[in-house]
Amino acid sequence: MDMRVPVSGKVFDHNEIDNAIAAARDCWWTEGRFAKQFEKDFTGFLGVRYATLVNSGSSANLLALTALTSNVFGERRLMQGDEVISVADSFPTTVNPILQNRCTAVLIDSDVGTRNATVDRVKKAITKKTKAIMMAHTLGNPIPLTGIMELVKKHNLWFIEDCCDALGSTYADKFAGTFGHVATFSFYPAHQITMGEGGAVVTNNPLIHRAIRQFRDWGRDCWCDTGCDNTCGKRFGWKLGDLPFGYDHKYIYSQIGYNLKLTDFQAAIGVAQLKKLPGFIKKRKGNFKRLYEFFKDYQKWFILPSWEKEADPCWFGFMIVIRDGAPFTRLALVQYLESKKIATRSLFAGNLLKHPAYIGRKDVRVAGSLRNCDKITNDGFWIGVYPGITAAMLNYVEEQLRNFFRR
Repeated sequence: MDMRVPVSGKVFDHNEIDNAIAAARDCWWTEGRFAKQFEKDFTGFLGVRYATLVNSGSSANLLALTALTSNVFGERRLMQGDEVISVADSFPTTVNPILQNRCTAVLIDSDVGTRNATVDRVKKAITKKTKAIMMAHTLGNPIPLTGIMELVKKHNLWFIEDCCDALGSTYADKFAGTFGHVATFSFYPAHQITMGEGGAVVTNNPLIHRAIRQFRDWGRDCWCDTGCDNTCGKRFGWKLGDLPFGYDHKYIYSQIGYNLKLTDFQAAIGVAQLKKLPGFIKKRKGNFKRLYEFFKDYQKWFILPSWEKEADPCWFGFMIVIRDGAPFTRLALVQYLESKKIATRSLFAGNLLKHPAYIGRKDVRVAGSLRNCDKITNDGFWIGVYPGITAAMLNYVEEQLRNFFRR
């Protein structure tokens, strides 16, 4: 059988193309009406107050943490040397913003079943220097939010939810991304919806929202939307810093910022994709369930995914970890699947501290053992559940796996 089964991909129709063409015909190619529409629709879907579109999920993570360094937060603002807790088994740009803002990344181990941090490990990692927790819902699987939020409240910590893999996942009937002070999403083609590239930062806090916009838009103090002037009504009536009175507010900078905006072409595609999201969520869950039922017969060789009782994940992928003593290795199984055109992926970077960029860094502290993280790195991988995977593809995957196991 000539079959190819990707781990991920974009699912679209004429609506995305029509919207992109409409954006082109508008001749307003920076952030515009489609961006406004998407932000309105997205906040409505999640039930949050504010959303800010950016050019990638990695930029969203950078903005989310950087926003908390703003002076408006006084003694609570993140400063050089403050500790931020995350997990070692991670995608790099969940941890990189901690280091890029000269904070200390405190990395902890993951549970081998959920691939997430545990409340106990987070608790043990907290010190007097801890100011924040920033971690992802791995492969769409929500972290133990009840316990995490208790620690956040008890120790007065910032909490950043990386939901780049978890759009549509819920915990206690609330969407992931609505628990933390700020949350991030990615719209790369592998994710639940796509704009090609793109991301979003959401919050319910107006001060955080303003800081996000400032750092995204060059660091400027002005809050006018692109193409708008004098929203504040006193564009030439400010006296800030050492500038002369009346200096144009559009060019006054209160932060050391970036330009991380996206284009209206991207937002136009996202508007169409968001309408398909409920169907995408249902299909991901269905594909995951099908694979889970298949692998239950082989639990003697695999550690299957597990999740919190309050969680209803919108799965990003189906991950398995090969048990010690299995009659085959991860590499042998992965190479076999790839030879059959069934794509596989590791859990992103695996243990970040094994990578050249992180070896020997003084701004990283490990709290406890990373035994499970290493197990996942050495023996774990995942296959796709995205909506483009058909029943015929899953039949093929199961057939090829049976052939491998018989060998």
